[in-house]
Amino acid sequence: MVSVLSFVPRGVLAVSLAAVSSLAGLTAVPAAAAPSTTAPSPAAPLPVRPDGRGGDHLTVVVRHAPGGRNGRYVVFCHPEGGRHPDAAGACRMLDARTRWGRDTFAPVAPGAICAMVHGGSATAHVTGAWAGRPVDAWFDRRDGCEIERWNRMVPLLPRIGAPAPEFPTEAPAP
Repeated sequence: MVSVLSFVPRGVLAVSLAAVSSLAGLTAVPAAAAPSTTAPSPAAPLPVRPDGRGGDHLTVVVRHAPGGRNGRYVVFCHPEGGRHPDAAGACRMLDARTRWGRDTFAPVAPGAICAMVHGGSATAHVTGAWAGRPVDAWFDRRDGCEIERWNRMVPLLPRIGAPAPEFPTEAPAP
């Protein structure tokens, strides 16, 4: 029987074994520092507002939107609440879009190639705090990229435009 190690040059094997043995000390964790089986707690608690609510709160100011969607909406998450037509839906959408190291409210990347379509004159300004970070984001519908960015934030932002018409499933009778 032939060993796999017989095909590895001696110098490579020695360096590989030395590297592995040096990493072994990094994996040893004292029992006191071992992770617990309970739910993890955040490194630092989210800021608490004077009214006792948690740190996830947003104010959305919508202007120039069609269909009476203009206004000032307040959303609290964890627990959901506030003066918003769908606070629970907005919180679920934000939770689903939040990723470590990424700005949930990031603007369109500079240099992005966007369709030159105009989605109307609606604007929205979102301020507050989300996931322990301050939020100050502007939204509009001036091109395809901005329209898509707005639509990703529905239901925090109001849905603009009618849904696509449904096609009949069968031909109408003559």
